[in-house]
Amino acid sequence: MNRGAQSAPTAFEFCLLTPKTSGPSLVVIKPVGEAAMLEEFKKFALRGNVVDLAIGVIIGAAFGSIVSSMVGDIIMPVIGAITGGLDFSNYYLPLNSMVKTGLPLADAKKAGAVLAYGSFITATLNFVIIAFVLFIAIQGMNKMIKKEEAKPEAPPAPTVTEKLLAEIRDHLARRT
Repeated sequence: MNRGAQSAPTAFEFCLLTPKTSGPSLVVIKPVGEAAMLEEFKKFALRGNVVDLAIGVIIGAAFGSIVSSMVGDIIMPVIGAITGGLDFSNYYLPLNSMVKTGLPLADAKKAGAVLAYGSFITATLNFVIIAFVLFIAIQGMNKMIKKEEAKPEAPPAPTVTEKLLAEIRDHLARRT
């Protein structure tokens, strides 16, 4: 189809070969309200809340990896040292006779079904630690916000009428 200087089409067009016709047929599919839907999506995607949410998700993912590293590399080894080398991640119960006790969890899973309650304990501890760190961070942010709100505002500038009245008052005070 020759469009010449016309604007871009607002429909999807393709050729369809059917056995009943001798040549290709042009099939046009035009979604209802395509422009309105695109405009609505544009408003939604560019709204401040969506952008803020996207930034929050990205920062949250980065913060999550920092906290996970802190938990796995700093806190859990300290807990392990306090408890005499206790490593929860290798605690499991074998669920069939093919799994031998005492194997590392990865090997035990390869041998058969296991109930890995140590991994659950580790994940629960990670959650509690991450929740506590987030609580401390949010508490600090709330304190900063309250300090900013508590600052006294500067008095508003006098209006034109108040300026004129002050000049008249000052002038009268100088005359007497």
